[in-house]
Amino acid sequence: MSRETISQSISIVHPISLSHGKNAEVWDTTGKRYIDFVGGIGVLNLGHCHPRVVEAIREQATKLTHYAFNAAPHAPYIELMDRLTAFIPVDYPVSGMLTNSGAEAAENALKIVRGATGRTAVIAFDGAFHGRTLATLNLNGKVAPYKQKVGVLPGPVFHLPFPSRDNGVTCGEALKAMDRLFSVEIDVDDVACFIIEPVQGEGGFLTLDVEFAQALRRFCDEKNILLIADEIQSGFGRTGQRFAFSRLGIEPDLILLGKSIAGGVPLGAVVGRKTLLDNLPKGGLGGTYSGNPIACAAALATLDEMTDEHLKSWGTQQEEAILSRYESWRSKKLSPYLGRLTGVGAMRGIELANADGSPAPQQLTQLLALAREAGLLLMPSGKSRHIIRLLAPLTIEAVVLEEGLDILEECLVKLA
Repeated sequence: MSRETISQSISIVHPISLSHGKNAEVWDTTGKRYIDFVGGIGVLNLGHCHPRVVEAIREQATKLTHYAFNAAPHAPYIELMDRLTAFIPVDYPVSGMLTNSGAEAAENALKIVRGATGRTAVIAFDGAFHGRTLATLNLNGKVAPYKQKVGVLPGPVFHLPFPSRDNGVTCGEALKAMDRLFSVEIDVDDVACFIIEPVQGEGGFLTLDVEFAQALRRFCDEKNILLIADEIQSGFGRTGQRFAFSRLGIEPDLILLGKSIAGGVPLGAVVGRKTLLDNLPKGGLGGTYSGNPIACAAALATLDEMTDEHLKSWGTQQEEAILSRYESWRSKKLSPYLGRLTGVGAMRGIELANADGSPAPQQLTQLLALAREAGLLLMPSGKSRHIIRLLAPLTIEAVVLEEGLDILEECLVKLA
């Protein structure tokens, strides 16, 4: 098949063409099987073609394939918002809106905070990724390739260091940088919100420092600044609980959702304090395809599976397998390029580094090819593209998970 009609500005990690998949396995058009540790970049926490999701899609497709909710409401949207807001583990009244993607959720969140605060400035973090739309580009904490050649971006947006045990940036360092920011760059009274990932995805599966998260929440409360948690990749069980912000001991004002919300069907949401979601004029929020009935049906089936018991058992199984194997690799000194293990729960990254601790992106590029040839799909991350991000479905069979880790082990040994 020719790819001449596809934009060359789309970067392809794995130059193959997939045909079909089942849970944590996929097959390409030549019939070759792969174990999938990419999961659609965090979209497939329930795996490929989960039977419950497939049946929900099939059943809804016979009833109503589309209606624009802002033209005439439909039952799947209403039922999903009731279920979804009840699924958010916060103590305040929650409402929200459905979108087509996580980036669209971020865009709408920016509108919401402007309407609520009358301010425009946003504080984001180094290494962040919030989308590829024009406004979300400026939130991203990385220039290449996202901000290159697109000119001046919507703002104002300022960035702070992301404090994490996984990157060595301390809470104190981040707070000192924040103090400098408000002393030198911008008046704190002009700031509408902070936007932060409880666990960075694109940044390399870096877990936010708990002490900083709580200090940031207090600061926002004192200064009447809103706090947005981007749970697009870390949500829906990836860290072993519903959402990663719970482990930080805070409640954000707005939460961005996407990726695994609907078992592979495009859907996103912005949810949070009802007073915030209701502050824009009628018609200020909405969209033609937002909350498509088929996507809503898939999300309802997904929520049926996302019980706390399932999330804990899935997350524990995968986390224990990864930790056990990683510790074995370290003790055996499997590869001179094996660096730190980042992340939390089943949201784990494996850093490839040189002997002096510097990133080893060339070795990761080599590893991607070796693993693919051996039947394992991996995904890179990190500022230097040197961290493997493990995003196998939470529902992966134990034997398939071990097989994938076996392949990864064999390929790490071959790195040169």
